[in-house]
Amino acid sequence: MDEKSVNVESRTSSQDKRWTIMAALLGTNTAFMLFQGIEQERTYTAVREVALTFIAVALPFQGIYFLIYTYILEHEGKLTEPHMQRLRNASAVCQIVAYGSLIGVALMWYNISTYVGIFFVLSSGVAVILIRTAIRPLDQLEGDEAAN
Repeated sequence: MDEKSVNVESRTSSQDKRWTIMAALLGTNTAFMLFQGIEQERTYTAVREVALTFIAVALPFQGIYFLIYTYILEHEGKLTEPHMQRLRNASAVCQIVAYGSLIGVALMWYNISTYVGIFFVLSSGVAVILIRTAIRPLDQLEGDEAAN
C-alpha cells in the first residue's frame, strides 16, 4: 500500500465515523418517531409531544447531511475550496441540529421513567466532559503539565 492511499484512508476514516454516528442517530430517531408516535395517538402526553417535536425537527437535517456527504464523495477533487467550505459549514449545521435531537430522546426517556431520564442526562454530561478532556489539543495538555 503506498503512502497516498494511507492518506485517503485516514481522511475518509473520520468522515466515515461521522457518517456512522449520523446513521445510528437517524435510526434511533426514526424508531422513536414510529413507536412513540403510535403511542402518542393512543395516550397523549405533553412531554412526549415536545420530545417528538425535537426529533421531527432534526430528521430533515439528518437527511441533508447524507446528501451533502454523498455529494462531496461523488465530486471529490472537482469542487473549489470555497464550495467545499460552504458544504462543510452546511454539514456542521446539520450535525449540530441532529445532535439536538438527543434532547428529544432524553425527554422521551424522562417521560418513560423519571430515574431513567435523570440518569441519562447525568451520564451524558459526564460523557461529554470525559470526551472533551480526552480530545483536548496536545499543546494545551503540555501547557497544563508545565504549570503544575
